[in-house]
Amino acid sequence: MRVAALHGFLGDASMRYELDHIEAIALPGHGGGPVLATWDANIAAVAHQLGEVDAVVGYSLGARVATALVVAGYVPRAVLISVNPGIDDAERPARRGRDAAWANMLRERSLGEFLDAWEAQPLFATRARVEPERRAAHRARRLGHDPEQLARSLEVMGLAEMPDYRGAIDHRFGLIAGADDPKYVAIASALPAPLEVIADAGHDVGFEQPRATGIAIERALARF
Repeated sequence: MRVAALHGFLGDASMRYELDHIEAIALPGHGGGPVLATWDANIAAVAHQLGEVDAVVGYSLGARVATALVVAGYVPRAVLISVNPGIDDAERPARRGRDAAWANMLRERSLGEFLDAWEAQPLFATRARVEPERRAAHRARRLGHDPEQLARSLEVMGLAEMPDYRGAIDHRFGLIAGADDPKYVAIASALPAPLEVIADAGHDVGFEQPRATGIAIERALARF
């Protein structure tokens, strides 16, 4: 089985969940080419980069991309980690405004200042449990990104810009969330697909608990 991993916003192709058989690719704006003009164009670009795969494993932004790849028929199945598969139209303006504010910060401040603010969000508080050496190495990789491309990713590939895929979630998907990320556990619990909750992990499950996440991925793939 050929399986590819798709990282989250600010991530890169190094995240493989300690699974040697999983490939990893970089998303648009993160080393996988520039961000294109529309959500659908970027999904097609990722599909072209992937080629033929049996499954994809996506985290956060990567999970939303993975969902789109399955729905569009590019990939047969996906494991989604910390996914939000869609929001109501009424929520889009507020979300678009928040993403625009982050994009403006990327253009007006240093990338280091942006990372300080981004990582200080309560959603990522549990990352503080990770060893300082691993956190420092992770931040160093993040500092290698192009701020303009990150801004474009927020503007074009943000949650407000993608279709609502909630009604498309079915047996083709497996779900993983961190036990200490109640918002995303609730989102996943409302979806009609198997869910595995990882103990002692928040939103960034694979970074906080890579081995446990890898085991959960293997179990999800075995169910397909």
